[in-house]
Amino acid sequence: LVPHWRRADSWWLEALLVLRLLKTVVVVLVIGGVVTAGYFTRDRWVPLIVAKKSSADAATDSPMAGVALPNEQVNLTPQAQKNLRLSSKPLLPATYWKTIQIPGTVVDRPGISDRGVVAPVSAVVTAIYHYAGETIESGGALFTLRLVGESFQTSQTELFKAMKESEITQEEIDRLKPLFESGAVARAKYIELKNQLRRLAVTIQAYRQDLQIRGLTPEQIDSVANGTLSSEITVAVPAGLKVNRGSGGYTAAPMVFELQELNVELGQQVQAGQRLCTLSQHQFLFIEGRAFRRELPLLQRAAEEAWPISVELLESSEYEWKDPIPTLKIHHISNELNDDNRTISFFLPLENQSRSYQRDGEQLFLWRFRPGQRVQLHVQVEQLENVFVLPSEAVVKEGPEYYVFRHNGNIFDRKPIHVLHQTTDSVIVANDGSVPQGIYIAQTGAVQLNRVLKSQDKSAPSGVHVHADGSVHANH
Repeated sequence: LVPHWRRADSWWLEALLVLRLLKTVVVVLVIGGVVTAGYFTRDRWVPLIVAKKSSADAATDSPMAGVALPNEQVNLTPQAQKNLRLSSKPLLPATYWKTIQIPGTVVDRPGISDRGVVAPVSAVVTAIYHYAGETIESGGALFTLRLVGESFQTSQTELFKAMKESEITQEEIDRLKPLFESGAVARAKYIELKNQLRRLAVTIQAYRQDLQIRGLTPEQIDSVANGTLSSEITVAVPAGLKVNRGSGGYTAAPMVFELQELNVELGQQVQAGQRLCTLSQHQFLFIEGRAFRRELPLLQRAAEEAWPISVELLESSEYEWKDPIPTLKIHHISNELNDDNRTISFFLPLENQSRSYQRDGEQLFLWRFRPGQRVQLHVQVEQLENVFVLPSEAVVKEGPEYYVFRHNGNIFDRKPIHVLHQTTDSVIVANDGSVPQGIYIAQTGAVQLNRVLKSQDKSAPSGVHVHADGSVHANH
């Protein structure tokens, strides 16, 4: 028999045993859960431990051991962003053309831009109607010349004589026509008079053509045929050559010229073929580029593919020319090397732009492009697709690394990037996932943001010092 007190207190002993058993089970379950969670998340924490251990080992071997690296974020107030003139844009993929820069010069288009005016006959200059710098339309009077050559007077006299002989012959035919028809006069006489009339018509046409070549107008030639001989002729502005955009050929068309150079003066006697003046027409020009021989294959491909070439003026800024300079294409490449035997020329057709103004009743022109003007040609040579194009101020270089700053409110995060190509104005970044598309990137101030980032951590242990730009170095 169990004592009464032992039977009365056995319930708390049993409860104590149950509590101990539950505690053991809970501890086992917690340990098992931790082990299980650690096993299934090992891909996350194992690399961190390895990286931390590698960093600790590297820090132990480095003279900069114990120096904290700067933070990768910059927090700027809106006022600070305005002070730095920061601007941001979303990062979007684009297509970019790699280019090479080739120097060029605006030059005249041979046979189109300049043309000389010569004296058609030997004469004396009695009037000059325009001087250098003035503009004249086709057909306008340039000079009046007084004839001094005997051949010109002879041509006029012979034309008048031929006209009169033709009239006399025609009158003889009309008078004898009834006799020819009745048979009173031999038929051979009629045939002889008709042949003589045809010969006179040929002679008249030849003299008229000769006088026209010498500078007489059709009205003046008619006056000479009627007996009024001319002692003076007027030299007019010839028609210009206009470029046909469709066919690429040239056609004669009325144009406006500028009197570039005057070669005679009043009272001067000139000979037939002597230059009187030089007219210029700068509506159609060429840009002559000079490339090295190693660049010739790139130029040939650009010419065959008709790739557009952008033009940049190298001289003083333009004055109120609102229209952008159009892109051009290579017209032809020279087949000979230049005098230096190192470069070869290629030519791009350029259509000029102009403005006009009035001065003393004359219309004068201002041309945008002038022969001798220096330009820089950007020739496309390779196409890069699905890349990010950023301005140069959006990227900062630090050793072998290039960085951009992601803008999110007042926070700027520094992100490493892979640079494919770089010019003075642009940086081409690979779309490799290091910076996702669509995020906002600071377009300016990358250098200033990087300096702020490096100067945020001012603490340094003994034996090292911090420079003004934020860089940390060991004491010497």
